[in-house]
Amino acid sequence: MAFLVVVLGPVLLGAVFVGATLSAIDRSRATERLGLAAAGVRTSVDALCQQLRAAADAVAVVADPAARPRAADQVVGRGLAAAVVVADPTGRTSYATAGPPPGPWQDCAGDRAGPAGALAARVRLRDPSGADLGAVAAAQPVDPAFVARLAAVTGVGVTLLDDPERLTTEKAGVRAAVLDAAGEAGWNGVAGTGDGRYVRRVGPSSGQPLPLVLSVPGERPAGRYGALAASVALAALLAVLAAGRLARVTTRPLVELAGAVDRVAHGDLTARVPLRSRDEIGRLAGAFNRMTRETGGYVAALTSSRDQLRNHLAVLGDTLASTHDLQRILRVILDSAIAATGARAGAVLLLDADGVLVGQCVEGLAGRWPTGDPTDPATLRVPVGVGVVGAVAATGEPLRGRWSPPEVPTGEPSCETYVAVPFAAPEPRGPDRPGHPPADGDPPGPPGGALGVLALYDRIGGPEFDDDDLVTLRTFAGHAAVAVENVRVHEEVQRLSLTDPLTGLWNYRYLRESIRREVERANRFGRMLSVLALDLDRFKTVNDTWGHAAGDAVLVEFARRVRGVIREVDLAFRRGGEEFVVLLPETDARGAAIVAERLGAVVRDQPVPVEGHGGEPVRVPVTVSIGIAVHPDHAAGGRQVLDAADDALYAAKAAGRDGYRLAPVPDPVRTQEIPVVTATVTPPDGLPRAGAADPAGVAQGGASSGPHPPRQSRGR
Repeated sequence: MAFLVVVLGPVLLGAVFVGATLSAIDRSRATERLGLAAAGVRTSVDALCQQLRAAADAVAVVADPAARPRAADQVVGRGLAAAVVVADPTGRTSYATAGPPPGPWQDCAGDRAGPAGALAARVRLRDPSGADLGAVAAAQPVDPAFVARLAAVTGVGVTLLDDPERLTTEKAGVRAAVLDAAGEAGWNGVAGTGDGRYVRRVGPSSGQPLPLVLSVPGERPAGRYGALAASVALAALLAVLAAGRLARVTTRPLVELAGAVDRVAHGDLTARVPLRSRDEIGRLAGAFNRMTRETGGYVAALTSSRDQLRNHLAVLGDTLASTHDLQRILRVILDSAIAATGARAGAVLLLDADGVLVGQCVEGLAGRWPTGDPTDPATLRVPVGVGVVGAVAATGEPLRGRWSPPEVPTGEPSCETYVAVPFAAPEPRGPDRPGHPPADGDPPGPPGGALGVLALYDRIGGPEFDDDDLVTLRTFAGHAAVAVENVRVHEEVQRLSLTDPLTGLWNYRYLRESIRREVERANRFGRMLSVLALDLDRFKTVNDTWGHAAGDAVLVEFARRVRGVIREVDLAFRRGGEEFVVLLPETDARGAAIVAERLGAVVRDQPVPVEGHGGEPVRVPVTVSIGIAVHPDHAAGGRQVLDAADDALYAAKAAGRDGYRLAPVPDPVRTQEIPVVTATVTPPDGLPRAGAADPAGVAQGGASSGPHPPRQSRGR
């Protein structure tokens, strides 16, 4: 059909163009002939009117009234007019030649009032003084002979509209069509008839008072449209024959090839295409057969490799469960899943605290990355409920299929096919859950909370992922859930080992590690470190009066207020009982005193609400005593500066509590100055020595050779 459209379309367009062009040329020529004929008619009628006017003038110049009849007869005899009539001023005929034409006479110069039996020219008779003596009229009849003379002069058919049945040169069978076309043409317009003639209506007008219709036959060659139709029919026949031939030699092998491709698409890799020729179609069929054979072998090898990989999943699970490096675990899981399913790319996303899936590790997503830096997996962020992986995380149901680009970008990588499965924290099984005894090889239990999504993209060797790939990916997702949960439990255990379970502050173990680390950092960068030792005043009275539950509530509220006063870089610890410690990095004594004042005010001004013995709310007034020590002013080591802060705390207690004291600065160690030669020079090795002379020759005795740590002068 496409071939027929391509071939017959230009043929039909050419035939229409040729027919339209010939019709336009024929009409143009006919219009030109009718224009010339109209000009000839106007000229002939005008010449006749001039002749009649000359004949009337010849009679009117005769002065003797008795001689005028003889002059009129002479004019008629010479054929200048068919009749001459002489009338007096009242219009009464005084003389008329024999055989005048029937009336009414149409004056050549007058307005047309109706049908005319003759054309006439009138001349007034006047005496020498100019008095009106009457008129002389010369007439020529409008009869078939007159119409025939006009047709002979112009070479076209002529019809008088006043008497078309009698005054016409057209045949009876043509006359009606000519008159109908004349009605459509209008004045001086051209119209065509159904039999191929063209018609033009002429007059009445000045110098030509007769309404005439001129017609001329068209010059269309005989059988023009028949020849065009025969040409189109012949071209169509040849095109159909050629199309049938092409269908036999081209379409049939293509149909066979398409059928084989469809069978392969449905999984039948044994489909083959018969080789019928050695042309391009034959070579294509041979290439397809080789492709299916090689694909079958590849699929068989891939299936065997996938089965072997499934057999090692248990070993992989044990390996993953024995480590707490989350990134390495997720990388192993992703690489194993890609190898097992034959995917081109994949990603592991974990759910953060804001409800957004954040990429942890990715593979093969170069060129598919939606936004951000492809080298940083964390830039892959998809909100829960948005896109494919967002829907998987929200519903807990796996999804697979072909990718359809969304109207609004979701932050997911682009692909052709995908499979995504969720993984969640497994719920405990066994003795704690009756009816669910553990069994070897059981998959993880039902999800206890969304952890993330494992997604793979664009499977190699197949159009999309199948159910086997989904089962494999579910297994990897189960191992990923166990591994992530183990890492999180390990991190939680570590956190609990370093924090106080009641107040949530860091515990004494982390205090010892932190003060050592902060002292080392202060020494390295030449900064100060302030240590605040805090103790709640008369806390034993609170326990004895309102109970230990109230005391615990006071401790929890005090810890909350401490966290609200200090900075994010500061560290707060519960040392034990009602004793607390705060580390203020890069803070001098003045800044530490400001913090101590704030802590004392926030504790003193707001009593802590607790429940009394009867369950009624009670507001317990609480105060705190604070000791302040600064490194390196008060001590050089972490333990020493903490002891100095304790001594200052005891001083604050002794001073009446509800206040702070700054540890006293210890006396400096007495040092002995070493005399240095003032005129020392740089030794041969080029290394500087302490006490080198300045350009003025003044010794730098007593100065240290190394830089002094800057002292922070600005407090908080």
